[in-house]
Amino acid sequence: MYKYVLSILLILSVSCNNRIQQEQLSHDNSKNFDLDGRHNFSPDDQWLVYDTRPAKGGIAACKTIEKINVVTGEIKVIYRTKNPHSYGPGVGAASYNPVENEVIFIHGLQNCSAERPYEHWRRTGVIIDESHPDVPIFMDARDVTPPFTPGALRGGTHDHEWSGDGEWIAFTYNDAIMHALQEKTGEPWDLRTIGVSKPIGQVKVDHHPDGENIDGLWFSVLVVRVVPHPVPGSDEISHAAGDCWIGTRGYQKPGGKMQRARAFLGTVRNQKGAPVDEIFVVDIPEEINKPGNDGPLEGTATTFPMPPKGTVQRRLTFTAETKYPGCLGTLRCSRDGNRIAYRKRDKNGVFQIFFISPLGRDSVQVTHHESNVQSDVRWSPDGKFIYYVWDNSIIKCNVQPGDGFGDFIRMTAKSPKPPINVVLSHNGKIIAFNREVKSQDGKEVVKQIYKLAVK
Repeated sequence: MYKYVLSILLILSVSCNNRIQQEQLSHDNSKNFDLDGRHNFSPDDQWLVYDTRPAKGGIAACKTIEKINVVTGEIKVIYRTKNPHSYGPGVGAASYNPVENEVIFIHGLQNCSAERPYEHWRRTGVIIDESHPDVPIFMDARDVTPPFTPGALRGGTHDHEWSGDGEWIAFTYNDAIMHALQEKTGEPWDLRTIGVSKPIGQVKVDHHPDGENIDGLWFSVLVVRVVPHPVPGSDEISHAAGDCWIGTRGYQKPGGKMQRARAFLGTVRNQKGAPVDEIFVVDIPEEINKPGNDGPLEGTATTFPMPPKGTVQRRLTFTAETKYPGCLGTLRCSRDGNRIAYRKRDKNGVFQIFFISPLGRDSVQVTHHESNVQSDVRWSPDGKFIYYVWDNSIIKCNVQPGDGFGDFIRMTAKSPKPPINVVLSHNGKIIAFNREVKSQDGKEVVKQIYKLAVK
């Protein structure tokens, strides 16, 4: 009993001490400061990038990408849309290159109108080099008029994430051609999948008179194949998302070779035909401009763009026929590429954090909370700790092998609403996150940015 009381007092003490260091960084209650990105910290950890999407209208109505200094609170506009309307073009979900002063974000098509609004299949990735602000660099080429172009896509990219070495960009994707096929046939072809881009040469396309086609600076391909009706009990999937890069430069294969790869949640069907999200890994070849056996890189009028030669997709989890099937959230991998963190239910039906190796070894349960873990994780640079939200608090959890594995402390005291969009600086010394507060007029809520020193 005495030991239990001491433990409670220690947790409360840590919570109180860290609560003093919790600091509100943004203070303009007329707009959102949305940290909806993968890498929000600048390479030097001095700035946080965010979008200002309104509560009504979302990304389509968002006009600016901005950054805020983590010490002074100074705000700078990185990019401002031209001719903004409620139907687009819209910008959002900004992320920094971890090694260069570059930011990538979702950008709706420039020709957005009431008749052709911002949609999942009508957007692209734009890069801003901060030495040339307000000069958009269109990453992925877009070609929706046959004949299609290798290296170009036909829809909309989003959830862009630079690799840890800054050499690749990954994204999730919806295809405009397949959306049109769904509208025509009634078959569910508007499926989300995953792709990657690499700067191996500019991709030029035939220009569409209505502005639907865009040249791109990077070569882009899809790396995950999806189908509308997966065979029950098979590894076929109808949806791919929740993805992350594995390691800074990949994971180590047996024999010592490093393999560039992406982990993701793929939706399979169990034996009864019900959808279940399982963890997959897709190995990505260094040369992505060679077509594979499934079809052309650029796709056809009735098929998706297909993965390049050398792409290998593997399933890691097999929960579909268990009592609590499925995995949850956005996956996060340690920098060394050895452990993929994810959420699934434990034997009591509570969502906990688990680790699994990209090589497919047995998963390990990390947390043992009495209620659901509320967020995905962020890894410390050295891989010794993870950070996540539980019980409306930010938690620091020890994941070093040994007796202390799974031990945790509260970094923030329990609040009425949970912190959201938790991100960690590259050096591991600052946590930033969003909290919802009343807007300036008191009629809505807006997201403000807070920071917390890590000890």
